[in-house]
Amino acid sequence: MHRVVALVRPPQSPFELGCAVEVFGRPHPDVPTRYAFELCTEHPGPVATSAGYTMDVAAGLAALDRADTVLVPGWPPGEQAASPAVRHALTRAHARGARLVSICSGVFALAHAGLLDGRRAAVHTARAAELTTRYPAVRADPQVLYADHGDGATSGGAGAGIDLCLHLVRSDHGAGYAAQVARHLVMPPHREAGQVPYAAPPHPRQIDGTLAPLLEWAAQRLAEPLSVDDLAARAGLSPRTLARRFTDQLGTSPGHWLLTQRIAAARELLETTDLPLEAVAHRTGLSSATNLRRRFRTTLDTTPGAYRRAFRSAVG
Repeated sequence: MHRVVALVRPPQSPFELGCAVEVFGRPHPDVPTRYAFELCTEHPGPVATSAGYTMDVAAGLAALDRADTVLVPGWPPGEQAASPAVRHALTRAHARGARLVSICSGVFALAHAGLLDGRRAAVHTARAAELTTRYPAVRADPQVLYADHGDGATSGGAGAGIDLCLHLVRSDHGAGYAAQVARHLVMPPHREAGQVPYAAPPHPRQIDGTLAPLLEWAAQRLAEPLSVDDLAARAGLSPRTLARRFTDQLGTSPGHWLLTQRIAAARELLETTDLPLEAVAHRTGLSSATNLRRRFRTTLDTTPGAYRRAFRSAVG
């Protein structure tokens, strides 16, 4: 059982905390429980929230000593630094191997503890300049949903916190298990870290020209040698116009979206079947076992065989 401990402070944002609770702390029917979730705070007792009510948090900072993942769901107000006790608790947890994760403004707590020095950190666009000014050793990046370094991760905003939490579940237990959790949240199972945090407001013609039918058509034909030109022809658009619509509606390119879908389908087959790698590659449009290995190495920093060994029975 992986223990997640969320460090809260007044006035705590219920939304950022709720992202973590929904993914790690709430049982879902027919989904095996893989996480234990706990709250802690520097001064145990009532903790005010930004919604006007208080929470009773019994555990103090010592709870971080038993955490596999320490999660900071926001850190208001941003200009107030973490106390020496909090900094020491965070650095001690990190030194013994705990994964440290922040949602939205929680990045300031990790930065103040020196845990992001020399690293890229996802940050909300409205707070990027502040993070850079206060912590110049941190490489603030407001153009990504989240950033994951293995032993630490940050999300660029409150809503992106759900994407980050699902990403961590996928890293811990595989794409199939993460998809089960995402279905109960009525969330897409995977938005990539590098996807832009927001898309441009739609023009009226884009509302009429939603990509949803095209995406569904393509997702059912991943085994076929689909190209960007094929997608454009199916949509009745030029490749350039299709690329603009993908950027506006999905924040990514047609080719990158197609590759992401193929890798996701390959992950599912590796987790749920014993098909040879060559068959997995052909069923997902990745052409060959060699290409499958190359894509996994580039995208997931692992091999298909290692991925299968890690997650073959993770869904059940």
